[in-house]
Amino acid sequence: MVMNAILSRKSVRKYSEKPVEASVLNKILDAGRFAPSWVNVQSWKFIVVKSQDTKDLLSESAGGQQQVKNAPVVICCVADMDDWSKTKFGKVLEQRGLDEKTRDFMLSSALYNPANMGEYELLLRSVEQVTYAVAYMTLEAQELGLGACVVGAFANELTKKDDGLAQKVKDKLGLNNNQVLVDLLTLGYEENPSEAKKLRKSFDDVVYYEAL
Repeated sequence: MVMNAILSRKSVRKYSEKPVEASVLNKILDAGRFAPSWVNVQSWKFIVVKSQDTKDLLSESAGGQQQVKNAPVVICCVADMDDWSKTKFGKVLEQRGLDEKTRDFMLSSALYNPANMGEYELLLRSVEQVTYAVAYMTLEAQELGLGACVVGAFANELTKKDDGLAQKVKDKLGLNNNQVLVDLLTLGYEENPSEAKKLRKSFDDVVYYEAL
């Protein structure tokens, strides 16, 4: 079933007026919540946006992409670097049953805690976590009969495009300086359903054994 969802999934940019039911939306969000997370830190937040004024702002920050403006639901996928703090990360490690000595080791280690490596490394690891959750949510959406589109081209810390819109978006979503909007996941029922056309490199072009 998972491979069926993978093969049939595509980026959907035109949606019908049919609303996304709360029960369906919650299943999609849960798929993201249960996605793999490195050291189980779960450094993500999902902000569900339905209000038109916020969608209009998000669309503007994304260069006017209409699927952001017109989707019934937009999930703002946020990398939360605060989750790597000793307090929050330490709580996760404690919940896993790790003893104090092991927790202190992991919290102070550059290998296990990117907060000890620098801002770039911390951002990189946090963004990595969000990508897992986004992938899971897109597949669950496909499984439930919804169309989705992952939007990453908009004004934020990653694209370095900031004409004032990036901060407006952060303010609108209530984000602090350690929280970065990584992806917009637009959701809705496809207006004119059609089959996916997968254009991918061949297996031998991307798969190697032991070394390139």
